[in-house]
Amino acid sequence: MIIIGEKISVIAKKVREAMEARDPKPIQDLALAQWKAGAYFIDVNIGPAEDNGEDLMKWMCESIQEVVQAPLCLDTTNVSALRAGLEVHNNEWGRALVNSTSNDPERFPILDLAAEFNAELIALTVGKGGLPADAEERCGIAAEIMARAMEAGLPMEDIYLDPLILQVCTTQDQAMHSIKAIEMFQELNDPPMKTVVGLSNISNGVPKNMRSLIDRTYAVLLMNAGLTSAIANPLDKEMMDTIKTTEVFMNKTLYADSYLEM
Repeated sequence: MIIIGEKISVIAKKVREAMEARDPKPIQDLALAQWKAGAYFIDVNIGPAEDNGEDLMKWMCESIQEVVQAPLCLDTTNVSALRAGLEVHNNEWGRALVNSTSNDPERFPILDLAAEFNAELIALTVGKGGLPADAEERCGIAAEIMARAMEAGLPMEDIYLDPLILQVCTTQDQAMHSIKAIEMFQELNDPPMKTVVGLSNISNGVPKNMRSLIDRTYAVLLMNAGLTSAIANPLDKEMMDTIKTTEVFMNKTLYADSYLEM
């Protein structure tokens, strides 16, 4: 499974302070640690970034790619900031991933931007009208986004459909709707559509000592449903070991006594 390292986020106090001070070291250290732990993409979440978003995203991308040979997941609703990041992204180590478009008209320009820069794209299956009620509604939204992507010239294989994971402590029934959506998304295209989740959303609001257990257990269920990728914490060793072990049982990795080190 493709891991998108989630730790570089404006929500984290240490990261936010480094962004404000334009201090690259804390951000570079986190990027390098996640890359070494197995992240393929490094998520760069600068939030809405309404003030100086373009400069911030450019600085973040350049700082991170100075130390890791990895593609980045550019995470903001600021279209101008996304463009600035895509303009400086080093595609030598893989194409950028844009996070994210949706069925909200305000996010349609993000899809066009991904097509313009030949980037991959996360598509949240949610619209302006509110949260989808079940897997079937998520699939209906996904089909509309896919049609819009075809019109924009964005290949289906460049889209990661996201069913929108909600926290289990307040919306427990939605956990299984999202798993069913992962299964159904793959039937919308041939070859099957790629899928992604914000894994740690499932454990938001639960006691800290329970978060890793909930995340890794839910990850197994999602992987069994066919999940392609997850925005997750690669520094959670127990979770990463669980993912690697699940891949062995699913015959996606050949067993060797050293498989946890791979």
